[in-house]
Amino acid sequence: MNAKPLVVDLDGTLVKTDLLFESANRYISEYPLLVIRLLLWLLTGKAELKAKLASVCEIDPASLPYNKPLIDWLRQEKARGRHLVLATASHQKPAAAIAGHLGLFDEVLATRDGINLKAGKKRDLLVERYGSGGYDYIGNGVVDLPVWKSADHAYLVSDSPRLEARVKQDVDLVRVFSSQKRPFPVSLLRAIRPHQWVKNLLLFVPLFAAHRYQEVGVLLSTFLAFLVFGLIASSVYLLNDLVDVEDDRSHPRKKHRPFACGDLSLLQGWVAWPLLLGLAATIASLLLPTKFSMVLAAYFLVTLGYSLRLKQSVIVDAITLAVLYTLRLIAGAAVIDASLSFWLLTFSMFLFLSLAFMKRFNELRMARERGREGKLSGRGYIQDDLEVVSSMGTGSGYLAVLVLALYIQDQHTAELYTTPEFIWLACPLLLYWISRVWLIAHRGHMHDDPVVFAIKDRPSWLVGLLFILVFSLARVGV
Repeated sequence: MNAKPLVVDLDGTLVKTDLLFESANRYISEYPLLVIRLLLWLLTGKAELKAKLASVCEIDPASLPYNKPLIDWLRQEKARGRHLVLATASHQKPAAAIAGHLGLFDEVLATRDGINLKAGKKRDLLVERYGSGGYDYIGNGVVDLPVWKSADHAYLVSDSPRLEARVKQDVDLVRVFSSQKRPFPVSLLRAIRPHQWVKNLLLFVPLFAAHRYQEVGVLLSTFLAFLVFGLIASSVYLLNDLVDVEDDRSHPRKKHRPFACGDLSLLQGWVAWPLLLGLAATIASLLLPTKFSMVLAAYFLVTLGYSLRLKQSVIVDAITLAVLYTLRLIAGAAVIDASLSFWLLTFSMFLFLSLAFMKRFNELRMARERGREGKLSGRGYIQDDLEVVSSMGTGSGYLAVLVLALYIQDQHTAELYTTPEFIWLACPLLLYWISRVWLIAHRGHMHDDPVVFAIKDRPSWLVGLLFILVFSLARVGV
């Protein structure tokens, strides 16, 4: 048995995240209008900032993304009688809570009383307690070099060969543990979800509804608008995942998202989403019509409201999601300076309201299967709402079919289509698709996002192609 204490760093080592960013992220999510306080606290020093955040934001130790192979090894060392010390620059309060949760550590040394226990200050405290070379140390970055140099043996948590070589130059590196993180480019790509951009194909609907798809300039403008909406959507996905990170960690599938599982730093997210937003706004203001920029701004503001508050409100959250889909149609019309029909807007609201309720139905069903009581995490729904959510969702879907049927009788429809009667064939197609996806949802086989399910579902593709065929026949006639 090694008699020397084993000192373990916390942020980026024991957990795949940083508690300062975790606390700041939670504070911003709960008090977005008071974010200026963070800057004021920071001006008084990092130690004071950490103390203030620890007093207003409580971190749930059980929800954090831990480095499990490292913890398994620490348990083995503990079983051999090793004295384990948690030494971190994070504040004493959350550090003690984590130590209590894991039940591994004999001591906890952390930031307190105005002293930020990092780098040189951590080294000085450890040398004072155990003497130079009187302890072994596990860290994860260059900032830990002063601590390693005063330790007997060094352990590293990192996947960087460059950092490993740098540490070996100065200290006796005994073992390297993986950080258990995916590469940054892969994680960022997963976080911005480019596959979700397919939803922005709705921008092309007004173009085809107005039968202007042969105008090259209009087509290119719509493609550019599609790109801009994609950047905005990715910006929103990042922001939403940051706000939802704690709720996502309790979800069976969402817990694997990059921020929730620790593959991406929360700080990286707070840098990335404004950059994507700024890029989208710049392209829109320089190259696209002002009307489109106004709709784009409305889309972002509604999404911001949804991420921060509206998603917690029963019914309002589903209506907001339907509005966001419909805003894509409005944006597509703004790009080509076309008017949108009452029928198309109404059809969109009812159809996407149905899919929004399906998302909530899936969440409620999974919570029931896992035996969870009370409200959904981060939502306003309770278990007893499952059946009524299903009823509202199927009802909304069938109302979309009714709107489509009424559209056939509109005078403007007769002007656009040679044989509008053919559109009747689209009604049973839509009835089949809505009934099928809701049946799949009830059987527990629906994806978290019904739109993503439709993208991967062959019958949905077939229904979509037949839908296009029906409207093409109505256009050209027989």
